[in-house]
Amino acid sequence: MAEGELQAPPDSSEDAPAATQNFIIPKKEIHTVPDMGKWKRSQAYADYIGFILTLNEGVKGKKLTFEYTVSEEAESLVATVVPTHLAAAVPEVAVYLKESVGNSTRIDYGTGHEAAFAAFLCCLCKIGVLRVDDQIAIVFKVFNRYLEVMRKLQKTYRMEPAGSQGVWGLDDFQFLPFIWGSSQLIDHPYLEPRHFVDEKAVNENHKDYMFLECILFITEMKTGPFAEHSNQLWNISAVPSWSKVNQGLIRMYKAECLEKFPVIQHFKFGSLLPIHPVTSS
Repeated sequence: MAEGELQAPPDSSEDAPAATQNFIIPKKEIHTVPDMGKWKRSQAYADYIGFILTLNEGVKGKKLTFEYTVSEEAESLVATVVPTHLAAAVPEVAVYLKESVGNSTRIDYGTGHEAAFAAFLCCLCKIGVLRVDDQIAIVFKVFNRYLEVMRKLQKTYRMEPAGSQGVWGLDDFQFLPFIWGSSQLIDHPYLEPRHFVDEKAVNENHKDYMFLECILFITEMKTGPFAEHSNQLWNISAVPSWSKVNQGLIRMYKAECLEKFPVIQHFKFGSLLPIHPVTSS
């Protein structure tokens, strides 16, 4: 799959791996900067960015309160996590979930941990536990709940930002909710990018839009003028449309997260997100 091409999660059991598939414990493969070329050519990169863009398209123009459907498989996920016939996949998929909550030694958290959770969700799609019809629920119900948990951890333990670029970074901890949150706001009848630096607009609309919820959290955690502690976001508020914001954030995510060795050196590869070069369909 070409970079940037949308790839929907599996939508039928026929697309899911056979029960006899050899699942493996994911491991690190990016050990030096030159290894980054392997990552960018890998099936894992293509599948991961395809998954991110598919969800980006799915939530376009929708509020967090949007009435979405959830497949029976996703409902049962709450109780059983992974169906019995896919039990062999559990050790592989679980690695990404374990990696998604920060480092217990350094007590830090960043976009690499966030990527691990997105990879966890991508793997659940690849084995057929989550379906294409679940894409809105994946963002609004599962990922948004993950954000709530991580924000509580950040507040409780004062977690250090992993690999933060300080004032020149988009955010100390997250990136994906800004991408998907800006997609939610595309073609909004009155909220424009300039409004997210307006306290009243944020307070009145944050429960409906992930982007504004992120802004609210930043203002709760940081002091001083917004333009000083979040300069990148301040600059983004001058962009004329949410569509352009969304496109720019996707490019920025690739450049500042997916193409940065300090982030990707910790990413792990298995049978579901393999390091081998992308295969043409």
